Amino acid sequence: MITTATPLLDANKRPPPQERDYVSYSAMSTYRRCPLSYFFRYKLGLPEETVSASLVFGTAIHRGLERHFRELLAGNPAPSVEEMMAEYDRGWTERRDQEVTFGQSETRVTLDGLATRMFEAFLASDAAQPGGRILGVEETLRGEFVPGMPDLLGRVDLIVEAEDALVICDWKTSRSKWSASQVEDATEQLLCYAALAGDFAPGKPIQLEFSILTKTKEIQIERHQQRVEPRHVERQRQIAHRAWQAIEAEHFYPAPSPMNCSSCPYRRPCQAWCG
Repeated sequence: MITTATPLLDANKRPPPQERDYVSYSAMSTYRRCPLSYFFRYKLGLPEETVSASLVFGTAIHRGLERHFRELLAGNPAPSVEEMMAEYDRGWTERRDQEVTFGQSETRVTLDGLATRMFEAFLASDAAQPGGRILGVEETLRGEFVPGMPDLLGRVDLIVEAEDALVICDWKTSRSKWSASQVEDATEQLLCYAALAGDFAPGKPIQLEFSILTKTKEIQIERHQQRVEPRHVERQRQIAHRAWQAIEAEHFYPAPSPMNCSSCPYRRPCQAWCG
């Protein structure tokens, strides 16, 4: 039995987070995964008590990749592994005030070694030289996605104009190769962004691309491509619309899941929540 709601009561004394005039895909995804987690983060503005090492690692790897593509965009030579690792280290430094939880057999040292091997494999691969003209790196997109909803705001890892398509690229790290269903699930986010990216190359079809850096002994880089179909974009509009209606109606409740709860940064306020 829960005998105190102190953590949540204390949280309610905080000033509410600043109202946004936009909504992000990550916010919508958070609501769909767990409405109460959305409430804690976006309504109460609670800080995350912990963060998983895998999340910090993935963000830090993104920083190194961003450095690489920004140098290419500027017409400069590709950065070295050491330069990419310097960006990677800054990604960890940004989280120094949070408790980072490591998985079994994970340490900062082992992850640093893995990052070095990932950057080495990346620079030796075709993926390091996009087949087209780079138009944007960590590009912010904003615009109307669903009439009546706030603007959708998103950030795209890489936008490339190829000869026959506008390519929206997303980089991921993974413990293993992706299955077809993982690719399909991840496509939802890029479908939303594809609806906002047409102005980069008017008239060209949009292609989505996922590049996966695997955390295996021998680093592999998988690339999955998919054309954008209007019916798939419309489905995402309907999903976003339904989720936003539920948020507006303040339907907030816990959604227990063995996959999500173990790494949730809001475990204590969730356990104290009484409705």
